Amino acid sequence: MLPPGTFPHDAGPFTELIDVSGLVVAPGFIDAHTHSDTASIDAAEGLLDEAQVYASVLQGVTTEIAGNCGHSAFPGRYAGFDALGRAHSVVGRANHLASLVGHGTLRAAVVGEEARAARAAEIAWMAEALDEALTAGAVGFSTGLIYTPGSYADTAEITALAAVAARHGKPYVTHLRDEMSGVEGALEEAVAIARDSGAALHVSHHKTAGKYAWGRTEVTLARLAALRESGMDVTCDVYPYTAGSTALAAMLPPWAHDGGKDQLLKRLRDPAQRDSLRKAIAEGVPGWENTVGNGGWDRIAVAGAPHHPTYQGHTIAELAAAAGTDALDLVADLLLGEDGDVTIISHSMREDDVQRVLTAPFTMIGSDGVPTPGLPHPRWAGTFTRVLGHYTRDLNLLPLPEAIRKMTTAPATRFNLPHRGTLRTGAHADITVFDPAHVADRATFAEPRRTPEGVHLVIVDGTIVVRDGALTGARPGQVLRC
Repeated sequence: MLPPGTFPHDAGPFTELIDVSGLVVAPGFIDAHTHSDTASIDAAEGLLDEAQVYASVLQGVTTEIAGNCGHSAFPGRYAGFDALGRAHSVVGRANHLASLVGHGTLRAAVVGEEARAARAAEIAWMAEALDEALTAGAVGFSTGLIYTPGSYADTAEITALAAVAARHGKPYVTHLRDEMSGVEGALEEAVAIARDSGAALHVSHHKTAGKYAWGRTEVTLARLAALRESGMDVTCDVYPYTAGSTALAAMLPPWAHDGGKDQLLKRLRDPAQRDSLRKAIAEGVPGWENTVGNGGWDRIAVAGAPHHPTYQGHTIAELAAAAGTDALDLVADLLLGEDGDVTIISHSMREDDVQRVLTAPFTMIGSDGVPTPGLPHPRWAGTFTRVLGHYTRDLNLLPLPEAIRKMTTAPATRFNLPHRGTLRTGAHADITVFDPAHVADRATFAEPRRTPEGVHLVIVDGTIVVRDGALTGARPGQVLRC
């Protein structure tokens, strides 16, 4: 920070001089984990409100890493990485976007939605498509091993594909197969995949969720630290909340999804299948992360259900009790009424675990933001300012320079984004200026779109996109190629 009234008049030519006395000038923040792959496109097509498109940049994020949890916008909605880039260039972006290649998306394109092992030829086709996308500039390979069809893959399939990422010098990024009672075994699977493929390992939104896993970050973080000490390149990201968010359909066992959405909805119409689903949740299924069994329907709140807006913000247990019906029946009817597309908030974590992961030196910040209609998780609009305000300033959990490193240099290094995440001559002019005394998140579960306080200036590629906490309308952002 410059002393009050001091200006670097000998700094060279400039078009505007801005007094930032008393403020922190930082590299633009890099969100290590988003699901914002098509948010700006969706808003241009009238499918999403623009407030959600800009929630990220308003808190100082100048680059978003999308394509996480095994789902990317290509191949599928877009034929490839270049096609996604062209689509974004048409509508424009306030900040930058980089993308991983999603394993679930690859598998759906090649194998389909069937619950079976991939054949050798199919793995070869997936590897070829992955190689093409990584060559075009995607920043790594991701899996979401609790989600179908990715969950149908065995370790050998993932290892073969991670080896393609390794050849490109790009990381294997994974939503573990289990973040609850089986988290330690799931972490070991990820470690084996990284070791056998040669890829660097990045664990997405690391947590130990559900009552049977609370406190076990002491074990998982110690394991990750030991791996790093042994020379393994392994990192993770975290969001600063004790609740997660995902699809309501993910609360059902993998066999329910066999054959895709149409088959899922067909099963939900069948009373006998509903009984089987109730039993699976009550008793568990080997190898399945049973979120409801690890917590309960009282911890699952509806976030987005466009045709049932009065459901939003209420737990499944509350809704079922009010309707005088069984929770599983309410869930089945809700999914049928929404064509399978319902998002939820899962209150499944404990604060001491969140803080433990936040302070680990190999952790970076990722919002896991999911721009979606309804009442999305407030992390999309509040993650970075919450870390800077609540956890860094108020709780003194992190020194300010360390918090900023977790938002800048660390993700830039992890995802091979040269000349970003740093302030120096020759670096990209992505800059965030904030007031350390007043920066704070305002987004809540009831009002998840509320903009943060204390972010004064956000610059993307030398262009001001946020001034005094408000958008300027500039759209200098690009889809980045690594």
